[in-house]
Amino acid sequence: MVNSQLFRTFAPMNAIQQLTQQRLLLQMEYQTEKEAYRRQTEERGLARLVKRGDAWWPVSIGRSYFNSLNQLCVEVLRMADQDVEHNFEYGRPVVFFSREELKHKYYNFTGTVSYVDGDRMVVSVPDAAPLTDLQASPNVGVQLSFDETSYRTMFDALDRVIRSKGRLGYLRDLFYSRQKAETFSFAPMHFPYLNQTQEEAVNKVLRAKDVAIVHGPPGTGKTTTLVEAIYETLRRENQVLVCAQSNMAVDWISEKLVDRGVPVLRIGNPTRVDDKMLSFTYERRFESHPDYELLWAIRKAIRDLRAHRKRGDEKYHQKLERLKDRATELEIRINAQLFGEARVIASTLVGSANRLLDGQKFGTVFIDEAAQALEAASWIPIRRCTRVILAGDHCQLPPTVKSIAALKAGLGKTLMERIVEQKPEVVTLLRMQYRMNEEIMRFSSDWFYGNQVESAPGVKYRSILDLDVPIEWVEASPDPSEDGEKGFEQFVGESFGRINKVEAELTLLTLQEYFDRIGKTRILNERLDVGIISPYRAQVQYLRSQLKKKEWFKPFRHLITVNTVDGFQGQERDIVVISLVRSNDEGQIGFLRDLRRMNVAITRARMKLIILGDVLTMTRHPFYRKLYEYIEALKQG
Repeated sequence: MVNSQLFRTFAPMNAIQQLTQQRLLLQMEYQTEKEAYRRQTEERGLARLVKRGDAWWPVSIGRSYFNSLNQLCVEVLRMADQDVEHNFEYGRPVVFFSREELKHKYYNFTGTVSYVDGDRMVVSVPDAAPLTDLQASPNVGVQLSFDETSYRTMFDALDRVIRSKGRLGYLRDLFYSRQKAETFSFAPMHFPYLNQTQEEAVNKVLRAKDVAIVHGPPGTGKTTTLVEAIYETLRRENQVLVCAQSNMAVDWISEKLVDRGVPVLRIGNPTRVDDKMLSFTYERRFESHPDYELLWAIRKAIRDLRAHRKRGDEKYHQKLERLKDRATELEIRINAQLFGEARVIASTLVGSANRLLDGQKFGTVFIDEAAQALEAASWIPIRRCTRVILAGDHCQLPPTVKSIAALKAGLGKTLMERIVEQKPEVVTLLRMQYRMNEEIMRFSSDWFYGNQVESAPGVKYRSILDLDVPIEWVEASPDPSEDGEKGFEQFVGESFGRINKVEAELTLLTLQEYFDRIGKTRILNERLDVGIISPYRAQVQYLRSQLKKKEWFKPFRHLITVNTVDGFQGQERDIVVISLVRSNDEGQIGFLRDLRRMNVAITRARMKLIILGDVLTMTRHPFYRKLYEYIEALKQG
């Protein structure tokens, strides 16, 4: 009795102390990223920013208008470097600049990306932004700005969790202790279209009073399971909150829910701008409302009144306030109807702090990609909810942390990882995978998942060619090529990244030889798709440029995607080719030591995986040595 009393006294303090430490680490990350942005802006050339996808220059400034949310917006068109993959996406802050005599002149306002579609972007800007100057200025560019808002939101979430008493305080103390999570008790439900572990996961979600975790290794149908769990939860609750770290993941799960007939209201704009995706966004639903036309007329009247204010007009304020009150009343009415009709509110983690959700409470929050989110970000939606369902895979991509010191001190540890360690009983590991040939999957299952993942019968022996070995390692040795160029890695620009030109050539040559074995007609008829992956962005860009130059690949280009490991998260291809890049006498492999990233890379392939790497460099690390030995053993039968 005394011990349990002590536990109740000290456990909350322990949780608070650890969250306070998280806050300090987040502060370190904030300072590191802010300083990196300052250096990048002041010291690094514009060409570097463009090549990294952090700037567009030059751009054409298109029309300006007020959108349905009454924000002043301006269209921006990218005029050059259209083959470079960029990092602009909904919600990110941007600044405009003009380029004069090799110097940047920044405009004194910050905009926010409203949406991006290819080389066209819409940016919302303050009402007082000097758009006439911007539209008239030559040599204008736009670049990503430092994201103060996301950090402010995360700090605010941590502060509230630290101070919290009621339900949020209970969840905080529960997640930081070995105290058992509470559950409901009822007979398991049967779902004929789910496998055994997926069914277990849905039942565990439905029974959870506090928390449940769906751990989904590659190809195991995590999204299918999560959608089913949400669908069943909505039989018991009127409305749930669904969040994820990235806009892409929110889009994916929203689309699957809409396909099941669930009314979704998406806060924020989708990454893919098509009618199906836009149809469930808040903005599109808002402007489709019958009262919207009247609201638009009132807002226009407010803007006209402000623009044409006459001196000595004593009734100006009275008229203005009357119009504003009417507009607010209409806006509240439209919002009440939109939120009342929706069964799922979907947003990114940071997006769940949107003012539209002020005062909203939910029974359950579902957080997808939970293993990719900083703990502070996960607490943002949890503040609004009674119970928490997390889904993801902490053996795949981790959160991005730029401060090495903060990473070493534990900032990279996610809330999902913490709960998995403290409460293994709330976790369901999905064990049946539907993506990969058995031999591609087996190494990942052994190394990362304790040999617990199995292949579904329908994919176990899938392959493109008869008697083909599903995985091969092509030696990219540093021996000089015919033109005398050695195959060692090189730096491109100051810390821009690493590149291995000889290995890049060999990558495309290897793919060409494999295509020859399959046959052009079959590749095109069956639309066999290919992913070329490299952990290094510089290598990705070099591979893209070489692919464009090679006439031989022209008929197949629409089937080939070249991207980083992060760019392929959640995707799959029939054939995957990985260029590891690292090749040096010291055996240095840098961030390839983060094996979770490699787990993502080697599990994208359905039928054929080809790895290119310098065996002497890579196999000094035990993971790559084991992988190489595994592949060699397969080859020898």
